[in-house]
This record gives sequence, C-alpha cells and structure tokens, in this order.
Amino acid sequence: MIVVFGSVNLDLIFPLPWLPYAGDTVLTPSMRIEPGGKGANQAIAAARDGARVLMAGAVGRDVLAPGALTLLRGAGVDLSRVAEVADDVTGCAAIFVDEGGNNAIGVGSGANRFARAEQVEDAVLGPDTTLLMQMETGAAEVAALVRRAKARGARVILNLAPAGELALDALQAVDLLVVNVNEADWLGRHLRTGVNAASLRGALGVDVVRTRGGEGSELATAAGFARIPEHPIEPRDTTAAGDCFVGVLAAALDRGIPLVEGLHRASVAAAVCCTRWGSQTSIPIAVEIDAAFREYDSARPASGSEEE
Repeated sequence: MIVVFGSVNLDLIFPLPWLPYAGDTVLTPSMRIEPGGKGANQAIAAARDGARVLMAGAVGRDVLAPGALTLLRGAGVDLSRVAEVADDVTGCAAIFVDEGGNNAIGVGSGANRFARAEQVEDAVLGPDTTLLMQMETGAAEVAALVRRAKARGARVILNLAPAGELALDALQAVDLLVVNVNEADWLGRHLRTGVNAASLRGALGVDVVRTRGGEGSELATAAGFARIPEHPIEPRDTTAAGDCFVGVLAAALDRGIPLVEGLHRASVAAAVCCTRWGSQTSIPIAVEIDAAFREYDSARPASGSEEE
C-alpha cells in the first residue's frame, strides 16, 4: 500500500500565449478548474497505475473542497485520513501555461498548513507500506512522519518539491529522494555540495533521483550511477508531469519493480502526461502507460540505461 501525506488543492489553469512578466496582463479566452496539489496529484498517479493508495492531508470546510477531492474519490483513493479544518480555506493554485507547455504557478497553501503527521497512525506504517511525501505541507510534520515511518520499517520516498528546509536527520532517513534540476540546485547549495544525483547521494547517504525534464533523469545508489534517457514528445502542458513521474515510480516500487525499470516506466508516464492539458486530468491510467511503455521499450537499447 502507498500512503501519501501531502497537499490537496483546487487548480485554476490559464492557457496563455506567453507567461506574464512583472506588471504584465495577458488575456486568454478561457480557463479551467481542476483538482490539484502535489500530494493529491501523486496519489492519483499511483492509483491510476494500479496501486492501493491512502491519502492524508487537509481541506477546508468550503465550496472548494468537494472539487479538490472529486478525482481522488474517482480513482479509489482512501480519503479517510483527509481532515476538514475550519481555520482556513482549501488550498488553491493559479497556474499559467504558455504555448510551449512551460508554466508558472502560485499556490495559496490554505488548509494544507494544518495537515498533521498524527493523521497517519502507526498501524498503517510497516514493511509493506510505501510512504510518499512532498513539501507543500509543514516541514516539521514531514520530518516527524519520516522518522516514525522509518522506525516502523516502511519505505520512505520524499519528493523535495518545492525545495525547502527539512531537518537533516529526516533527509538522511528517507529511502529515495526525488528532485528536479531546480530543487537539486537549491539542495546542493544548502548542503554545500554538488548538484547532480551522485553528489547529493554522497552528502546524504540516500538514493537520489534527479529529473532533468526533456533530458531524462539520473539515479545514484550504493550500486552506482545510471542515466535514464528522455522519452521524446511534443509537450503541450508540463504542469503535472513531475507529480505523475513520482506517483508512478512509487507505484512501481510498491509492487516490486526494480528501481531502474520503475524509472523508465515513470518517465514514459510523465511523457504521456506532458502531451495533455491539465493537472490531474492529464495523468494517464495503467493501460495507457503500458501501451506507451511497450512502444518505448521496443525502441530503447537492450541495457535500458547508461550505467557507470
């Protein structure tokens, strides 16, 4: 089972001819409203790839909450650990997407600030559990849950997104750290080390995946270093691609797929996601990932990655 502790948002998505600069106003004929939030997006991705998923987080007691939760319910995600709080509104994001698929995002955290580690009880943390977290909830709560899950033998995956400070002992306790290029740059400066996967692993002593957008990803483990090639596509919207990658990777590992092979699958799923508009609505289901993966698998080199 996968336990996701993270954010639940409602997204306001604006397709624009270009991303606004300071003082700029850009008109667009329409906008879309979709469920989002890094935690919820990753939970959806894992569930759509066949995983059993429990979501823990918080929403407000407001008109935004039902919409923010609707696709999680539709995917069969267990929402019994999602709290309703009266102290703030449901998290909300404004997402601007240009014609090249690039985006700029502003997030009002709202109720996500009230998500608590104690919502995930010890009984669901054990050797058969994969705990998946991001950084759109309180860092102290993330750290507390990392420590508790690790002590109970769960696999712990942390997507340090958006980049932010987390207690060093918690960073060093995760089983797999996933960062993109910007997050890796921030973490490298914070740790005073290099910014590639191998340097970050050397500094923390944990396995590290660094995603590189259209250039694939890289993995550093105790066994060595591997590069996962890109899956060439024409992107339409990259909004949920990183979350899709992480959620599908977690689902693959949870069902026993080796890490490198899981990275290939996650890469293919994220590529499919990039060809579609939207956040959670762009995340593919398992049969779509399977079809794209078969096409990709038949074309890639026999080794499947470049290892050093």
